[in-house]
Amino acid sequence: MSQSGRARQDEVYRGGIAGRRPVVPTAFPALERRARRAMTRRAWAYVAGGAGSEETVRANRAAFDRHRIVPRVLRGVGERDTSVELFGRRLDAPVLLAPIGALDLVSRQADLAVAHGAGEAGVPMIVSNQAGHAMEDIAPYATAGWWFQLYWSTSDDLVDSFLARAEAAGAGAVVVTLDTTVLGWRPRDLDLGHLPFARGLGIAQYTSDPVFARLTRETAEGPARPAPRPTPTAVRTLLEISRHHPGRFVDNLRSPLPRAAVETFLRVYSRPTLSWDDIATLRSRTRLPVVLKGVLHPDDARRALDAGVDGVLVSNHGGRQVDGSVATLDLLPGVVDAVGDRVPVLLDSGVRSGADVARALALGATAVCLGRPFAYGLALAGAAGVAQVTRDVLAELDLTLALAGARSPGDLELASFGAAEPAARTAR
Repeated sequence: MSQSGRARQDEVYRGGIAGRRPVVPTAFPALERRARRAMTRRAWAYVAGGAGSEETVRANRAAFDRHRIVPRVLRGVGERDTSVELFGRRLDAPVLLAPIGALDLVSRQADLAVAHGAGEAGVPMIVSNQAGHAMEDIAPYATAGWWFQLYWSTSDDLVDSFLARAEAAGAGAVVVTLDTTVLGWRPRDLDLGHLPFARGLGIAQYTSDPVFARLTRETAEGPARPAPRPTPTAVRTLLEISRHHPGRFVDNLRSPLPRAAVETFLRVYSRPTLSWDDIATLRSRTRLPVVLKGVLHPDDARRALDAGVDGVLVSNHGGRQVDGSVATLDLLPGVVDAVGDRVPVLLDSGVRSGADVARALALGATAVCLGRPFAYGLALAGAAGVAQVTRDVLAELDLTLALAGARSPGDLELASFGAAEPAARTAR
């Protein structure tokens, strides 16, 4: 049973009596404004930016605006239940923290802080394949549980190594991200000429991996690539790569391995040839429950079930991959219809508040993943900021249900306005 809304309100208001205020703003617009001031230009561009003209980022938000909650009264909702079971584990609330890569742009200890904050808030996190710390180092901080995100590399040996490490480290599931077989066109990053991975950021899962270490040595021992002109920026980049590579900074400056690691990553990271034939091999590769992230079309959801996966995550990568893409919330009901109650259906992209979570659950999502808001809390107050943002979302979810006359998300009633029926929903 969840009473987090009233408890959180009471905590804030009682703190106010003693002059204490929330660590970070409790409303998303103010949270976003303050985070922008706190972050570097590169960090802000990477975390906040979207693909192309960012139509998809705006579409994700517009979709939530089209679905309105219809409050009902006198329903005796003194107790609310937001708990959900996912892969044999009961969660108090249907919320997870989405994987966000290269958060070491925001803070050197970002991924550890996110794990700690998620644990404090009592929600699982999905550890990014592009984290700044190895999954084995993050796992002990994720006391509410964690899943591992997998980007399918061009090296199957590396894929198998990541899966084996995730099992050994205690992951609850593996989330295979399908929508980033190549990087989207991201003008904010392009205009800065900035890709964090090319500077050694966000590749700790790789540099901590034995298979990747072998691939890196092969790169270092192979034909030398032309060295960039020794401009001040090139020197700073070399220092940055050396600083983020495992080992002593001075030793890294003398070694070819840090630069070879970056070159190896850029070569093996994406796999445009990924197909359903690859997905069909997952059951023989891992014992973990498999969730496919990036599923939007009902036919793809059905195909996923045929491949034996255990869940789907309706996502457009927060609008960061395809400009002009459909909004996730618009396609959610079609995916839910396609899979029925056979596997959990999760949703991310565009979620900013507890009221957003409530609407996604009312439209059929089993659980919802929170993204940019917790990253902004991280930028303002580290682990405490992550924990507060997450707890505030859970509190608003609980209060929204109470005020709408719903004992659980399934009781919530919605009215939808101006939303065209997506053709993909009925495609067979």
